[in-house]
Amino acid sequence: MLLQETMELQEKLRILSDAAKYDVACTSSGVTRGGKKDGLGNTFASGICHSFSADGRCISLLKILFTNQCIQDCKYCINRRSNDVVRTAFTPEEVCTLTMEFYRRNYIEGLFLSSGILHSPNYTMELIYQTLYRLRNECHFNGYIHVKAIPGADAGLVEQVGFLADRMSVNLELPTAAGLAALAPGKTREKILAPMRQVQRGIAAQNVRYLESGEKGYGLRQGTSSRIGMANSVSHPGRNVWLPESGRTGRNFVPAGQSTQMIVGATPENDYQMIRVAEALYQNYDLKRVFYSAFVRINDDSALPVLAGGPPLLREHRLYQADWLLRFYGFRAEELLSEKKPNFNVLLDPKCDWALRHLEQFPVEINRADYHTLLRVPGLGVNSARRIVAARRGAVLNFADLKKLGVVLKRALYFITCSGRTMYPIRLDENYITSQLIGTEHQKSWELEHHASYRQLSLFDDYHIAAPVTSADRESVRTGTL
Repeated sequence: MLLQETMELQEKLRILSDAAKYDVACTSSGVTRGGKKDGLGNTFASGICHSFSADGRCISLLKILFTNQCIQDCKYCINRRSNDVVRTAFTPEEVCTLTMEFYRRNYIEGLFLSSGILHSPNYTMELIYQTLYRLRNECHFNGYIHVKAIPGADAGLVEQVGFLADRMSVNLELPTAAGLAALAPGKTREKILAPMRQVQRGIAAQNVRYLESGEKGYGLRQGTSSRIGMANSVSHPGRNVWLPESGRTGRNFVPAGQSTQMIVGATPENDYQMIRVAEALYQNYDLKRVFYSAFVRINDDSALPVLAGGPPLLREHRLYQADWLLRFYGFRAEELLSEKKPNFNVLLDPKCDWALRHLEQFPVEINRADYHTLLRVPGLGVNSARRIVAARRGAVLNFADLKKLGVVLKRALYFITCSGRTMYPIRLDENYITSQLIGTEHQKSWELEHHASYRQLSLFDDYHIAAPVTSADRESVRTGTL
């Protein structure tokens, strides 16, 4: 397909923001609303998306592809080489103009920049570097930038971009090498994992230098060369990369860490295989986040599955919940699933399902259990467990106190005692507790599986559930309390 180079910037924005919607690092706002005489502000849909910070704040980003032209022919991708779609690309100057103008209008707080592969990985990565360099050094943009590393690009280019971006990501796409061979024959695990390992080692080397410097922030010991780059890292021994500034004013290497994405349901892997891959990525590559994307059959290809229920949104949701358990609750993949039980229960969240299969560990006495034991109780999150540990130093807690501390009692009450007593007379029986927990959860599951239209989900989304959503539900979704 020929690249449309004379296209108006507004039309490029429409095409390349729409092409970026299948990347689930954030959720598109999808709304255009003009200003009114009796009101303040307006909404511009193209490219505006929402991400969430670690403390739960919603952040607006300009989410675009640099180009939807691509030399790859991945069967699941709308931008694959063989598709007959309008192709275009931004210039570095155009991305800078859009970012700065959107930022000045308070539309966005940062940029999310991904791309197809134009001509070659190196050519595309060089254009991305030029864009970020102009933003940081000519436009003096100091906002958040998340950028995709192109598998197969030269390590030096990846490194240069890493000193300009806040977060980088390399999409794994499919959890196994067999899945990649079947649906993305131009990609290999080795090409994808190489930049991921490079970013990990670069961050680790930077941390070592920070500790050696003894300074607050990113500094250097007196007499150290400003040509720090990655010369001392095991990933690039003996090689220096010039930094415009050094010491406290220099930029850190990928300070917000790296992430990746896996497609759910395009290949036959079960939930157990997917969370084992995610666990390995967290342990071996120090990833900040693994994102999951429910498969959408946008191409008519015999190699792609036809899913009777549409995109597996509920399965995606369960994987996100399990991901929280791996990252923040101390669970291992083998505890949540096994080869004999390879998929999550669609009617219960993974933590409740685990607790019901391990009733011998319950009930937990709130006033005596340690922090890690509290984290395994359904309805208790990281924050509420910390509050309990702090509050019981000065008082004996009861159920009313737990509610004030943020515990979701409608789930927790079956698994805890306060001073040896349960909240109500309860039978510690799997079938009984399941029947009590499954009522509202079953309705939510049905709504998710039969939703009329597809929209990308994240763990922080409320899913537009038709049934009333309580304040406790909203708090659970925002904080990840399971």
